[in-house]
Amino acid sequence: MEIQPKIYLVGGAVRDRLLGLPVKDKDWLVVHATPEYLLQQGYLQVGKDFPVFLHPKTKEEYALARTERKTGKGYTGFYCDFSPNITLEQDLIRRDLTINAIAEDLQGHLYDPYQGISDLKNKILRHISPAFCEDPLRVLRVARFAARFYQLGFQIAPETLALMENIVKSGELQDLTPERVWLETEKALNTANPEIYFQTLNQIGAGELFTALQPLWQSENSNVIDALIRLNKLLINQTIDDKTARFALLCVCLISQTTRSIPQITQQIKQLCQQYKASLAYQEYAILSIQFAEQFAKTEQLSADQIVTIFDQLDCWRKPQRLSDLCLIYQALFTDFTAKQQQQWQHWYQLAKSVDVQQIIAAGFRQQQIKQELYQRRVLAISNANERINIP
Repeated sequence: MEIQPKIYLVGGAVRDRLLGLPVKDKDWLVVHATPEYLLQQGYLQVGKDFPVFLHPKTKEEYALARTERKTGKGYTGFYCDFSPNITLEQDLIRRDLTINAIAEDLQGHLYDPYQGISDLKNKILRHISPAFCEDPLRVLRVARFAARFYQLGFQIAPETLALMENIVKSGELQDLTPERVWLETEKALNTANPEIYFQTLNQIGAGELFTALQPLWQSENSNVIDALIRLNKLLINQTIDDKTARFALLCVCLISQTTRSIPQITQQIKQLCQQYKASLAYQEYAILSIQFAEQFAKTEQLSADQIVTIFDQLDCWRKPQRLSDLCLIYQALFTDFTAKQQQQWQHWYQLAKSVDVQQIIAAGFRQQQIKQELYQRRVLAISNANERINIP
């Protein structure tokens, strides 16, 4: 008698629903089916190494149940068997953590062969089987889950930490591509507690993946954590990308946590971003935040001339968003950089921006003289405003 195919919701969707969290993406598992069967049902095949299909209407991903056997190094060195004889339990045991190995059928019945629900209740991140060691990417994934679920009280099981440390010692992390490392890092930066991700990697001996940031995690650092807490509150309804802002904040925190000079820190962050092929926004905001931290920390001591020079260096005239984004980061970083000071910077910018270059041209200034006169009039506009409110 032929076994009929059966469909299950699996992975993060089941886990997050049980945790009471919003479910964003749904992954489906099809047991006792073949690629031909799904194609006949109108699914579109998109997987290459193993069959993954898109539902003809919802476009959600449906994967055939499979098993994996380690055949080489890294996270790609696997042979996949997706025959229709593979059972639900066989598919689930190849996953990383017990909390990610819970399935739910279309009738709402839960299947939990590896006690994932118990670990959800006890807030434990625990590997399912020794096969965990076969995929070095799981080291980064578990560190990222530790960051994501930190505020819910989750901890990594000691035996899982030990396996992660063994993977690091084996050197297999070196087989991960820069893009895969940064993809997991980006996901960690998108959590409220990215420091947990880096701290975990440092704890198991993988801190060298991010050598430039290591001084932040080599000792308990409440200042960094406090700054991140303040930043998370400020990020609500802001235009700057959360991941970019958190990365920039971590980078600028290095100024007070290392003896390295600002040019040295800047160069190391630039190398880190290039090594992992991070988007230019990460590098741009991190380096700008580092370079201008000292000036913004001394806002009340700046002259009108220095303020306009900063606007020029930031290229605020073409990229005005830079100013508000940096002010947001510094408001989280410096406890004495208040919302009032942020408003003051915006006021100075509007004063400087309001200087009409067409009036300068009409007054007879030409070529380089226009730039010089524009600069002087901007300085004068800020200086006059400061005198009226008694700012030195």
